[in-house]
Amino acid sequence: MNEVAKIIEISAASPQSLEDAVQSGLRKVAVTIDKIQGAWVSDIKVRTTPGGDITEWRACLRVSFIVD
Repeated sequence: MNEVAKIIEISAASPQSLEDAVQSGLRKVAVTIDKIQGAWVSDIKVRTTPGGDITEWRACLRVSFIVD
Protein backbone atom coordinates (compact mmCIF):
# COMPACT_ATOMS: atom_id res chain seq x y z
CA MET A 1 0.00 0.00 0.00
CA ASN A 2 1.23 3.51 -0.79
CA GLU A 3 1.70 6.07 1.98
CA VAL A 4 0.40 9.61 1.89
CA ALA A 5 2.14 12.37 3.80
CA LYS A 6 0.72 15.68 4.89
CA ILE A 7 2.70 18.83 5.66
CA ILE A 8 1.71 21.45 8.21
CA GLU A 9 3.44 24.70 9.05
CA ILE A 10 4.07 25.77 12.63
CA SER A 11 5.90 28.56 14.41
CA ALA A 12 7.88 27.86 17.58
CA ALA A 13 9.90 30.12 19.88
CA SER A 14 12.52 29.84 22.61
CA PRO A 15 14.57 32.34 24.59
CA GLN A 16 17.48 29.83 24.75
CA SER A 17 18.36 28.86 21.16
CA LEU A 18 17.17 28.05 17.67
CA GLU A 19 17.67 24.35 18.38
CA ASP A 20 15.47 24.61 21.48
CA ALA A 21 12.76 26.39 19.49
CA VAL A 22 12.75 23.63 16.86
CA GLN A 23 12.81 20.82 19.45
CA SER A 24 10.03 22.31 21.60
CA GLY A 25 7.89 22.92 18.51
CA LEU A 26 8.26 19.32 17.35
CA ARG A 27 7.53 17.95 20.82
CA LYS A 28 4.37 20.07 21.05
CA VAL A 29 3.16 18.88 17.63
CA ALA A 30 3.91 15.26 18.55
CA VAL A 31 1.31 15.48 21.33
CA THR A 32 -1.50 15.58 18.76
CA ILE A 33 0.09 14.28 15.53
CA ASP A 34 1.28 10.70 15.09
CA LYS A 35 3.82 9.37 12.63
CA ILE A 36 5.91 12.52 12.21
CA GLN A 37 8.49 11.78 9.53
CA GLY A 38 10.57 14.94 9.56
CA ALA A 39 10.65 18.70 9.43
CA TRP A 40 12.55 21.50 7.82
CA VAL A 41 13.12 25.03 8.98
CA SER A 42 11.58 27.35 6.41
CA ASP A 43 12.37 30.61 8.21
CA ILE A 44 14.38 31.89 11.18
CA LYS A 45 13.53 35.06 13.05
CA VAL A 46 14.74 36.70 16.26
CA ARG A 47 13.35 39.26 18.68
CA THR A 48 15.88 41.74 19.98
CA THR A 49 16.38 44.49 22.50
CA PRO A 50 16.88 48.02 21.18
CA GLY A 51 20.62 47.42 21.70
CA GLY A 52 20.62 44.37 19.41
CA ASP A 53 20.73 41.56 21.97
CA ILE A 54 18.65 38.52 21.01
CA THR A 55 15.78 37.89 23.42
CA GLU A 56 13.94 35.14 21.54
CA TRP A 57 14.62 32.73 18.70
CA ARG A 58 11.73 31.89 16.38
CA ALA A 59 11.56 29.09 13.83
CA CYS A 60 8.93 28.48 11.18
CA LEU A 61 8.80 24.73 10.55
CA ARG A 62 7.18 22.58 7.92
CA VAL A 63 6.40 19.25 9.56
CA SER A 64 5.57 16.14 7.53
CA PHE A 65 3.64 13.14 8.83
CA ILE A 66 2.00 10.03 7.44
CA VAL A 67 -1.78 10.10 7.01
CA ASP A 68 -3.64 6.93 8.02
